[in-house]
Amino acid sequence: MTAASPRDRACEESAQAHERLASDARGTSDAASSADRMARITWSLLAEPSDDVAHSTCTVHGVREGLEILARGDLDAVEHALRILPVHDPTAPRAQRMDRRAAAAAGLSRWKEREGRIDARSVLDRAAGQGMRVIVPGDAQWPAGLDDLGLAAPFCLWAHGPGDPARLADERAIAMVGSRASTPYGEDCASSMAAQLAAEGSTVLSGGAYGIDAAAHRGALAAGGPTIAVLAGGLDRLYPRGNDQLLRAIRERHVLLSEAPPGTAPTRWRFLARNRLIAALARIVVVVEAAWRSGALSTARHAGAIEPPRTVAALPGPVTSAASAGCHRLVRDGQAVLVTEAQEIRELLPHSAPAGDSSFAQQDELDLLDPADRHVLDAVPPRSRITIDRLASEVGRRESELMAALGRLDALGHVRITGEKVGRR
Repeated sequence: MTAASPRDRACEESAQAHERLASDARGTSDAASSADRMARITWSLLAEPSDDVAHSTCTVHGVREGLEILARGDLDAVEHALRILPVHDPTAPRAQRMDRRAAAAAGLSRWKEREGRIDARSVLDRAAGQGMRVIVPGDAQWPAGLDDLGLAAPFCLWAHGPGDPARLADERAIAMVGSRASTPYGEDCASSMAAQLAAEGSTVLSGGAYGIDAAAHRGALAAGGPTIAVLAGGLDRLYPRGNDQLLRAIRERHVLLSEAPPGTAPTRWRFLARNRLIAALARIVVVVEAAWRSGALSTARHAGAIEPPRTVAALPGPVTSAASAGCHRLVRDGQAVLVTEAQEIRELLPHSAPAGDSSFAQQDELDLLDPADRHVLDAVPPRSRITIDRLASEVGRRESELMAALGRLDALGHVRITGEKVGRR
């Protein structure tokens, strides 16, 4: 028998790793699920959301084996995982690629440094005592959209509130994001559109921050509709503090989510990593207001990079407004659909009818007229009457054609024929 080449073995192991990722999403036996659950909780304490080395290691070897690799300091096993599922960009020049062994050693060092300071069981017990719960792949409440993140999917989700994330983050879920330094125009648009969408059953997702995020959440709550806040830190530290009452209201009525375990402080890189979750949980990402380098644009980028990609929409602002420069950039570069009202956002949802077929659309009944009949109607003065002879001269129609058109317009209630004269009704 011919031995498999290293390349063939690598391909086979890569396929097994991806199958393991799919298996995690489908769930396992009760005993295995319990062990995997604790392993995932432990990894959420050990690794940052952006730690691709941890995700590669656990995808190739499994979350429980990943902890054993850490316990024995198995550098070769981590490096092997990076060979199967590399974390660098394979299209980058060779000089810019991260050395696999150095990346593996750095990963082990990071995890080992935290390992002695964490107690997963204690964190889980404290969280449960505060009413929080952990959701892992395979659980009924695990949102299916997160599986589209593949290697970047979180180890687990921490949830607080009665809402079911899997049910709320369905095909009608809409993320609404934007600048913290928002304008009254942006806040008014976000609040009113979120209220309309939530009133019709769509879940409004955002990050709970100041500005556009808060306006979107408030609009959904005011309409009595569902909303989810995805936070960058632990759910025991509601942040920002100025939105404490808002976040408590979301927690009481719906649900707060985070991939960061309790006790984790929100940091800049955790905010940026959190944005991929908002994008994956939604079907549409609406950027309401964003400056040229706004963090909200990273959510739009994540939405386009997910497979299948999420639809990105952007609300235009005044051309002189720096707060809308990022939105205009998305539209100009073809990365977003321009929207101006809730109906246009609704049309972008899967299986939604276009505006012209929607019961929400207001259609002028005159648009239903035949163009020739509309031409005759336009020639009838709005506040006086005109003779049929003069009307025929105005529209350039034969008398028989004109009388047929007037008969139809009269039947539809647009004109009244009195003797030899015609007037509007």
